[in-house]
Amino acid sequence: MGSERGELVIEGLTLPLALRFISGKYQGGEFPLPDAGEIVIGRSSELDMVLVEDMVSRRHAKISVEGGDIYLEDLGSTNGSFVNGEKISRTKLGEGDRILIGTSIIKVVASDGSASVQDAKAKMDAAYASARPSPGSTMTGSIAEVALPDLLQLFSASKKTGVLQITTETDVGSIYLEEGMVQFAVVNGDESVPPEKAFYRVLVWDKGTFDLLPKVERSFPTEIKSSIEGLLMEGMRQLDEMRRLGDALPPLQSLISVASPMAEPLREASPEELDVIQLALDHDTLVDLMNHAGRPDPAVAEVVVSLLERGYLVSG
Repeated sequence: MGSERGELVIEGLTLPLALRFISGKYQGGEFPLPDAGEIVIGRSSELDMVLVEDMVSRRHAKISVEGGDIYLEDLGSTNGSFVNGEKISRTKLGEGDRILIGTSIIKVVASDGSASVQDAKAKMDAAYASARPSPGSTMTGSIAEVALPDLLQLFSASKKTGVLQITTETDVGSIYLEEGMVQFAVVNGDESVPPEKAFYRVLVWDKGTFDLLPKVERSFPTEIKSSIEGLLMEGMRQLDEMRRLGDALPPLQSLISVASPMAEPLREASPEELDVIQLALDHDTLVDLMNHAGRPDPAVAEVVVSLLERGYLVSG
């Protein structure tokens, strides 16, 4: 931080900071932080930063620049203010922090300092006027801007209820939330896949868009019985194990089949390997094989890599 205002200092280069809206009705808007003083945020039209939505209180929060440091303080709002997934009363902010107010996720970013407050307000009004959320969506954004683990932590802390729908070029994932807890997850509508497995698959997506849709009254084949924190920890562990396999594991959409002839006799294969060979006979792609394996993805992937290396399976 600089000595006169909220700033990012990199090797002697001082960059002013700004608040960038990365989801919600004002997505794409950016609000510069002042040299000193306060920005009061709320629904009232008299405030510095006006967010017109029901989940925002008339005077919701304020951001203060004090001696080069930046602070966010909740002003007794009904629905609370959150920073990096934690509900706060007052906290210090830094570059990269993510703030959740209402349905807006706001990131503290470095800026070129060229925009005035008046320009920022005009751009926010334009972003609000041109917003085209998905039908029924209460919140929308890009997972390139806010990673899914961070988004889920924010939703857990703020006890969100609804269906988090993530859309990529090839897949659609849905995560059902109730008061910040995950109930169920599904990829491409295939509810035969265990919901935990579907959740971990979606968790690693890093491109696409998300929408928080209203709650759907329905029953589930099975429900997830774990907190978001527990799911995220297990998801990161599984991701680390999958990454250790590197390029030896083909992409999930790859074709997979039993080699003919096999490089080794079947009697040399273990029971777990024979199960995967049977799955390869029944399913054409690696993702279908893993969907029906009944075991965590890393365990199945490790067996697949071994079978590929030993000539029992072929991909492509």
